Amino acid sequence: MNIIGIICEYNPFHNGHLYHIKKIKELYKDSTIILVVSSTVTQRGDLSIINKWDKTRIALKYGIDLVIELPFVFSSQSADIFCKASMQILNYFKVEKIVFGSETNNIDILTTLAKTQLNNKEYDIQVRKLLSKGYNYPTALSLSLKNITNIDINMPNDILAVGYIREIIKNNYNIEPISIKRTSDYNSYKLDNICSATAIRNAIINKEDISNFVPNYTLKYLNNPIYIEDYYSYIKYNIISNIDNLEIFSSTDENIIPRIKKYIYLSNNLDELIKNIKSKNYTYNRIKRMLIHILFNFTKEEATNNKEITYIRILGFNDKGRAYLNKIKKDINIPLITKYDDKYLHIENRITNIINMNNKCNMQEYEQKIIYEKSV
Repeated sequence: MNIIGIICEYNPFHNGHLYHIKKIKELYKDSTIILVVSSTVTQRGDLSIINKWDKTRIALKYGIDLVIELPFVFSSQSADIFCKASMQILNYFKVEKIVFGSETNNIDILTTLAKTQLNNKEYDIQVRKLLSKGYNYPTALSLSLKNITNIDINMPNDILAVGYIREIIKNNYNIEPISIKRTSDYNSYKLDNICSATAIRNAIINKEDISNFVPNYTLKYLNNPIYIEDYYSYIKYNIISNIDNLEIFSSTDENIIPRIKKYIYLSNNLDELIKNIKSKNYTYNRIKRMLIHILFNFTKEEATNNKEITYIRILGFNDKGRAYLNKIKKDINIPLITKYDDKYLHIENRITNIINMNNKCNMQEYEQKIIYEKSV
């Protein structure tokens, strides 16, 4: 049996994700698929429009065997941290392969880039030089790799793929990277049979019909989508309340604090605030992550104290997933969380309770049990 790992945000689960799962089952007919899924907060500093428990239900419905939560402290961070934590989890579960979507779809090229990041001293020098000239980190990364290898990489899934492979090499994980061709533009707003989650979220906001672009089971969980924009007043309140202490919050760069202080009083919504703050060396998503950390009172001290995976939380499984969990759990040397535990889930509890302030949401960490889907 093949033990396959995947890392996804499912924001929301769409036809491309279903294709991904079907392709894995086609390539590896006798397999157990383990999913590491972002919490209700995503890597771009957004709220997932479907909460993590409903995402788990959808994933199990469409063929995932075991669902593990990527905690907020990692799911809401930069790509490097996101990749590191996700791969740590998959390694704990002894996955043999990680299967991801990639625009380049060339493992040799992606591996060359990962090795360059790890082993080429000139890479670090060039990144620092470009950052000092005002380039943002993703651009500095891409340009440095291009200058050294003559390979141009700037698409989000390629960048994540390089991150996954880098963690495999760096930690000597016994995991084989497998690429599936990404057929849609990650940032495109164009609706098609297989389109981006960005396009689907935009269509939902605009009250457009998305029934052709997501599986039927996804639709039932999109009646009350969660939007970070609905929390702008809370973000604004927290910024003003902590106006002289903004440096305490995770990912909040001291160089940008003056701009936050200036524009928080002049901006009427989240998008306006981000665009007012944005500059050449601060991407839209980086600023959004700063603001979401402020919203959730997530501090630099908490980030420092949570640099490694210290527990694993199971969100759901089917019969096959439960059987593999029972087989592997004796080999996992960190706590395996199957019910609410305040010692480990207090940050998740805080995040959920703040999300609950929007009356469309009614989630409670301590009430949630492992979600079970009978295998078919």
